[in-house]
Amino acid sequence: MIRLSFLFKRFQFKMAWAMILSMFFVLSLCNLLVYKFSADAQFNDIREKLMMLAQTAVLMVDSNTLLTVPLNREGVNSTPYQIILEKLKEIKKVNPQIKYIYTMIKTQQEGIWQFVVDPDPVIQGGRFGEPTSFPGDQYRADRFPEMMKAFDGPSADKKLEIDEWGVTLSGYAPIRDSQGKAMAMLGVDILADNIYAMQKEVQKRVLFVLFIAGILSLVLSMLISKRITEPVEKLVEGTRHIASGNLKYQVKIKGDDEISELANAFNQMAQSLDESRRKLMSYLYAVVRTLVRILEVRDHYTRGHSEAVSIYAGKIAVRMGFPPERIKLFKRMTLLHDIGKLGIKDAILHKKDKLTEEEWIIIRQHTIIGENILKPVLGREELLAVVRGHHERYDGQGYPDKLSREQISIFAAIVAVADAYHAMTSNRAYRPALSKEKAIDELRKNRGSQFHPQIVDVFLQILEEEE
Repeated sequence: MIRLSFLFKRFQFKMAWAMILSMFFVLSLCNLLVYKFSADAQFNDIREKLMMLAQTAVLMVDSNTLLTVPLNREGVNSTPYQIILEKLKEIKKVNPQIKYIYTMIKTQQEGIWQFVVDPDPVIQGGRFGEPTSFPGDQYRADRFPEMMKAFDGPSADKKLEIDEWGVTLSGYAPIRDSQGKAMAMLGVDILADNIYAMQKEVQKRVLFVLFIAGILSLVLSMLISKRITEPVEKLVEGTRHIASGNLKYQVKIKGDDEISELANAFNQMAQSLDESRRKLMSYLYAVVRTLVRILEVRDHYTRGHSEAVSIYAGKIAVRMGFPPERIKLFKRMTLLHDIGKLGIKDAILHKKDKLTEEEWIIIRQHTIIGENILKPVLGREELLAVVRGHHERYDGQGYPDKLSREQISIFAAIVAVADAYHAMTSNRAYRPALSKEKAIDELRKNRGSQFHPQIVDVFLQILEEEE
C-alpha cells in the first residue's frame, strides 16, 4: 500500500496520467465526432434507400386499379384490392427489411388521409379506437411533415417517428396516373429495432477503436513521460548526492534543451560548491591548527596528543569503510576534540594531586565548552558531536549527556577509543605512561562497557598489524 502511494506521488506517474487523460479525451472526442458522422451518414443512407424503395414500389402499382378499391371493410374482398395486395406482398417478399407497406389517398379534410390497401391490417376485434388499416380507415398524416410531402415527390422521415404501430422510419412516394398527377401515396416502414441494431454495430466499432486508442495512448504516454522525466530524475538524484555532501557528483544529461541546460548549470553549481568547500576547509584547518597550538602552549602534557588521536581515529575510520572526504574532515575535527580545555583554569588543568569532585565537574565541562566555541564556525551536528560526545560511554555512564550504544555518534565513539589509548600511553601530571600491553588490556577490559566493542576490535587489529 505504501509502495502504491509512493508511485501515485511520482512526477512520472502524474505526467503519464495527465497525458493519458488528455489523449483519451481527444480520442474520445474524435471518436464521438466520427460516431456522430457515421450514424448520420448511415441514417441518411437508410432514408435514401427508403425513398428509392418507395419510388421503385410505386412502379408496380396501377393507380386506376387502386382507385377502384371500395373504401370500406368489405373492400378487402374486392378484385382490385386483391390485385394491389399481391403486388405489395411481392414487394415486401423481395425486401424483407420492410415491416409495413401501404397505400393512402387524401380526404376532403386537411391532414386526414384514408388507407386503401395494406397487406398487414391490424385487426383486434374491430373495437372502436384500436388501430386498423382497412380500406377507408382514416389516418392523421399531418403529424408527420415528411409524409405530408408524399404527394409532391419522394420523401423520407428525418427522424424516427411514433404512431399507433410503433416507432418506425418511413419512406414515401406519390402514385401518379397516366397524366402524371399524384392520385395516391405509397409508404414503406422499417422498425426502429433495425435502425438501433445498425447504430449498435457502429457503436461497437467505435468502442473497439476507442479501446485500441486507449491502449496506444497508455503505451505512448508512458514512453513519452519516461523520456521527459528521466532527466528530471537524474537531477533529483544529483541533489541527493549534493545533500549528502558528495559535491563531486556530476549529472549526465545529453541534449540541447532546457533540461540539459539546467543539468549543466547544476554541475557548475556543484563544482562551485566543491571549490568553496575546499577553500572553507583549508581556512578551517588553519584555524584548527592555530587553536591546537594555543592549547598545547597552555598544557605541555597534551602536546602532540591531538594529532596522535587524529591519526589513530583516521586509521579506524578507514578500516570501517567511511568515504575519504568524510575521513579527512573527521580527522581535522578530531584535532579539536579537547579544544574546550581552553576554558578550564590552569590550576585545575595542571593539578598534580587528585582532583576534587567540584574540580571533576569543571573538567567535564570542557566537552560542552568546546562545542560552544566551534558551533558558530561549524554548525554541523555530525562534527560537533565529536567534540561534545567523545567522553560518552557505551554503557551510558559517560558525560555530558549519558548517551549509550547507538545514541552516541560513531565518530565520537571512535575518538573515545583513540583518545583513551593515547592518554594511557602518555605521561600525565598525575601519573606516568602505561605500557602498550597494559593499555591494550584496559581496552579489552572495558570493551562493551566504556567503549564500543566493534571499534575496540578494529583498533586492536590495527595495533596488532602495526606490531
